[in-house]
Amino acid sequence: MSEVLHVKGRVLVGPEDVRDELWLIDGRISHDRPVGAHDVQTLHGWALPGLVDAHCHVGLDAHGAVPRDVAEKQALTDRDAGTLLIRDAGSPSDTRWVDDREDLPKIIRAGRHIARTRRYIRNYAHEIEPEELVAHVAREARRGDGWVKLVGDWIDRDLGDLSACWPRDAVEAAIAEAHRLGARVTAHCFAEDSLRDLVEAGIDCVEHATGLTDDLIPLFAARGVAIVPTLVNIATFPQLAAGGEARFPRWSAHMRRLHERRYDTVRNAHDAGIAVYVGTDAGGSLAHGLAAAEVAELVTAGIPPLEALSAATWAARTWLGRPGLDEGAPADLVVYGNDPRADVRALAAPRAVVLNGRVVG
Repeated sequence: MSEVLHVKGRVLVGPEDVRDELWLIDGRISHDRPVGAHDVQTLHGWALPGLVDAHCHVGLDAHGAVPRDVAEKQALTDRDAGTLLIRDAGSPSDTRWVDDREDLPKIIRAGRHIARTRRYIRNYAHEIEPEELVAHVAREARRGDGWVKLVGDWIDRDLGDLSACWPRDAVEAAIAEAHRLGARVTAHCFAEDSLRDLVEAGIDCVEHATGLTDDLIPLFAARGVAIVPTLVNIATFPQLAAGGEARFPRWSAHMRRLHERRYDTVRNAHDAGIAVYVGTDAGGSLAHGLAAAEVAELVTAGIPPLEALSAATWAARTWLGRPGLDEGAPADLVVYGNDPRADVRALAAPRAVVLNGRVVG
């Protein structure tokens, strides 16, 4: 006997594709009622594909890799908040065991961060010099799931401010190698001065992108470089700046300026046609389960609600090469009591979370 669930109400298959019902049969999506279906469980409400957190670190905390039981709690927190697809944007932790768990979100991995020596958070990254970059990118491209994560800038303690980590020729060679191996490349970037080199070298995405200025926006748009702003993380910049004020006043002032213009940066990027996706940066010092809060932040920045919703659902899944509520796709969806198109804050209160066709939350 097949396992069948029935979703009834308003099923948001796509921004313009809204249906009255959906059937989940043996863990797969069906748009047609199965023959002989009866006595099935019906979920009522507004249904969306499972949310996407495109910048999340399962298996990581503020000090580095965490034990498996802690990583499991992180993944469950994301799942219960409706996040069913994660792009893990860099981690020293091996989370392949998650792939064997049908009750945990699906993860697309970028391998371990690749950073310049003493230019990133301790215990997070491979810390190397430019002549080693190509080899490490090749290694992480083979270990990941089609992504590689660079640290594009970080504080230079001698300079007392953020600065680019890599010379232009090194990133050109490294990105070319990743692409040769079939992987896309993204980079952590807070400041302005690493961005042009990375984009002109062929990078596919930039994380945070707080240094994106009006003169760089056309370049991003022309090259099709996406951004994942992680606004819930950028909200911590004033606290970080206060903590570093005494030792690095120039860096602190820079971080405050980046924070102050964060909404303008994201809105201007969106208005220029740059693809913007939802990511929280959960797993370092930030809590998991914040995808709904990030969607709300995108709306605050000036992105229309339906487009902010798409940045966590339909568009994000297409960008990452994973299906939504398509016929035959894995039945990963979330049901809400209120219409998230009318108010994205509805995402913070899932009525039911369905993963691989089973109600898990």
